[in-house]
Amino acid sequence: MVNLSRTTLRGLATAGVLAGFAATLVLPAQAAQTSGSAATAATAGSVSTAATQAAATPKPILLDGTGMVAGPPPAGEGLTTKASTTNVVRYNRLYKTGPITPSKCKEVNVSLRTHAGVVAYDTQLFKCIYASWALPLKQAGAAYKVAPRLIFHQSSAVNSPCGVVRGGTAFYCGYGNGLLYIPTYTVTNFWKQSPTFARAYATNTLSHEYGHHVQFLTGILGASWQRQRAISTYAGQMEESRRRELQASCLGSADIGANKRYYPMSGGLYQQWVYLVQHSGDQSGGARDHGSMKNHGWWSQAGFYAASSKTYAGRCNTFNAASSAVS
Repeated sequence: MVNLSRTTLRGLATAGVLAGFAATLVLPAQAAQTSGSAATAATAGSVSTAATQAAATPKPILLDGTGMVAGPPPAGEGLTTKASTTNVVRYNRLYKTGPITPSKCKEVNVSLRTHAGVVAYDTQLFKCIYASWALPLKQAGAAYKVAPRLIFHQSSAVNSPCGVVRGGTAFYCGYGNGLLYIPTYTVTNFWKQSPTFARAYATNTLSHEYGHHVQFLTGILGASWQRQRAISTYAGQMEESRRRELQASCLGSADIGANKRYYPMSGGLYQQWVYLVQHSGDQSGGARDHGSMKNHGWWSQAGFYAASSKTYAGRCNTFNAASSAVS
């Protein structure tokens, strides 16, 4: 799935259109089992080009011409493929896990005006997110040591194993152990308008996409795609997509909230983050695949404050929510 949504950014002096931050090109859980080898945070955070990664990856199996590819998540101790897709997305063990462990990482002090600056910023943040999610993923029975490969690029079109994605859109591709693509020029462009907003955007984008990786490792991502492909109506398919995307935003925000005292997410950075999540979502006339701005803001803040409710990842069960909550 290519993210067709665009988010209008209001409030910046020269604001135009905010590229969609939540594209996910994912895998239904079928086909041959991938290698169970675990990637470390260091290797997963290495920088490579999209072309190099694509060349090193076997030719994907395209499904229905959508750019999705077939393949299961790496096997975890408690991850099963026998449960129904409804059970996987609604009653996943992830929802019963404990607190997201604060990585206690500090935000790296670097300018985001250049490609190199964004690489340094996101690489550090990536390691922090990886560390935070390790315990909940282990408790969920997932392959908690498996991290996606982080790929930075400056291209207008990226040829990934999941298909070609155009525009300044970050996206997650559930292939192999997972691939996370970051267009650095989107962040550097925001830096020219508001450095604080650029930091909030970079943090939120990476956290959201890693939320898709959490879905991938727990089987939610593949099961949701299977459910979507089995739905006969376009409206039903879009609702399934919104449940998946809003959950990724909630999970990403839960990680941000868990680390808010250390990162720190406070003051102007917090204000810009709140503005971002409350003004991100489907636009009038566009695809209804990511959720309304109102619901995106609600689920993001539900995740951010999940620790105070003692429910943690369980606060992000969008698949058990009413349709109105994921409109």
